[in-house]
Amino acid sequence: MVRVTKDYFSITQICMSGQCFRMNLLENEKAEAVGLVAFGKYLEVFQNGNEICFDCTQEDYDTIWKSYFDMETDYAAMIGRIDAADSYLTSAAAFGSGIRILRQDLWEMIISFIVSQQNNIKRIRRCIRLLCEKYGEKRVAENGTAYYDFPTPKALSQASIEDLQACNLGYRSRYIQKTSSAVLHKEIDLKKLSAFRYPDASRELLKLCGVGTKVADCICLFALHKMEAFPKDTHINKVLAAQYPNGFPFEQYHDCGGILQQYLFYYDLNSMPR
Repeated sequence: MVRVTKDYFSITQICMSGQCFRMNLLENEKAEAVGLVAFGKYLEVFQNGNEICFDCTQEDYDTIWKSYFDMETDYAAMIGRIDAADSYLTSAAAFGSGIRILRQDLWEMIISFIVSQQNNIKRIRRCIRLLCEKYGEKRVAENGTAYYDFPTPKALSQASIEDLQACNLGYRSRYIQKTSSAVLHKEIDLKKLSAFRYPDASRELLKLCGVGTKVADCICLFALHKMEAFPKDTHINKVLAAQYPNGFPFEQYHDCGGILQQYLFYYDLNSMPR
């Protein structure tokens, strides 16, 4: 168990922020808790206040999870840059101040955000779970928890459209099959993408079947950690139209727009009863 003290970190807010679909809340009477699968590992995280416990070895924390949870970025500084006159963004950042931009697996994010199109978070989670159970390798964690690796490009490229549709993917089945084949045959080289600047990475991702501007921005933000990316879905477009009729000040926040987008998204989804 690795114990860390960190402000501006809420494992519950991160779990519910819509950027990760294989992280789930766990029932625990003593702490906020989640279980998650990433990079072939299963991890449980427990939090009381600013005390966070990662159920892993120190080596795994140092080599995987510290980067995954973006633990070395100063989120207080980013929030401190928000214009005090912008009451909506100030409130959104305060409401979701525990969110961090995760550094997730690029291949997993490509498929996950193709699945996310015209979908809600609950259904996306279910689709991803079915895909992993059907095409991913089964593993068992040290605590006995069974989980599945994310399917490889080869496994998904060889799946039939009908079998993919059985995972509730609908019209996205064709996108997944074609994109998997493109990645498998290196029509786009994922290993090179992380070194690209944001605009170049986005343009490269747009070559993939089923990847439009919004999906490319999600992949850039949640896998490649391009903090300039500002994905716009129906929720964000509604917020921008209502709160920023004269335009959002993108230039002012050009290098941290991604986290501000997450604050706005989370605030819109969770601050008001529905």
